[in-house]
Amino acid sequence: MPEKMLAAMKLRKAVGAEMAEIPLPRPKADEVLLKIKACSICGTDKHIYNWDNWAQNRIKPPLVFGHECCGEVMEVGPAVKSIKVGDYITAETHIPCLHCFQCRTGNMHLCQNLSILGVDVDGIFAEYAVVPEVCCWKNDTALPVEIACIQEPFGNAVYTVMESNVGAKKVAVIGDGPTGAFACGVARAVGAVKIYNLGMIPFNLEICRKMGADVSVNVVEEKNYREKILDETNGGVDVVMDMAGNKNAVSDGFAILRRTGTFTAFGIAPAPFEFDMAQNIVFKGARVIGINGRKMFDTWYQLRNLLDSGKVDIRPVISHKFPFTDFLKAFETAISTTTPSAKVVLTM
Repeated sequence: MPEKMLAAMKLRKAVGAEMAEIPLPRPKADEVLLKIKACSICGTDKHIYNWDNWAQNRIKPPLVFGHECCGEVMEVGPAVKSIKVGDYITAETHIPCLHCFQCRTGNMHLCQNLSILGVDVDGIFAEYAVVPEVCCWKNDTALPVEIACIQEPFGNAVYTVMESNVGAKKVAVIGDGPTGAFACGVARAVGAVKIYNLGMIPFNLEICRKMGADVSVNVVEEKNYREKILDETNGGVDVVMDMAGNKNAVSDGFAILRRTGTFTAFGIAPAPFEFDMAQNIVFKGARVIGINGRKMFDTWYQLRNLLDSGKVDIRPVISHKFPFTDFLKAFETAISTTTPSAKVVLTM
């Protein structure tokens, strides 16, 4: 085992990231050491890289960031029971305390003392990483690494769609990023009868179409799209899944939701905004569901079934692949405002 490794780090309180050689981490009693096989860039990572207000208030450099990965177990701590050396795992990025009310009642993903891999503790943009045993999800050895490393964000969409009960319903997926595209694929697989996808980027809208969207709406270019959807659905869609989270997205979502419909919120707004609760929820009789991460581990079994059965093929969402040594080039691609991208994957 080497003594040092290459890692992508947030070394200072400023925009950007740096590649650095640092000591190999050692697993604690309840942790495993992973040799990373592949990892991918998430929206949270972009916040950290761009050093926006959220990152400035949350991140404490120096930090190895990143949380979406798969890898091979190289070493296990003495208290680890269910994972062994050689296992091929993907990391669940929510690290629960296992003792609070939520953890003890089947909601570890909403732990009161939750830590997040690559945000609150060192993450996985490195050649090796340590992960708690409770966060290890075993993969079939035949699962390609580029698929294995994006199961965590795919799980966000699976959780969102499954909580929304979309079977035999007309639905709208708001947002054309990776989670929006995943949601289109899951909604198609579990029986949505018509899927509207609202987004802003033609490149990404096309990926959502490949994943299962029936109708693509470019909210920048099209006019009167709300009225069109309301007319086509005779009063609004049954379910809205907001994967974007900004003020305009939420406004669009409630505008096209039928009375007594379901609004499922996954997207996170960059800042608080004014919202008419009476008009959008009370008078409409709307049901609102909040989604945070994935259920541990109900969602993981569901996503495995979807992948194993072939009901959902998530490969179209991977737009770019880079070797890990080209991390900075990969990140510039992921945050570019001129080069469109969806999921950017790095392989070792």
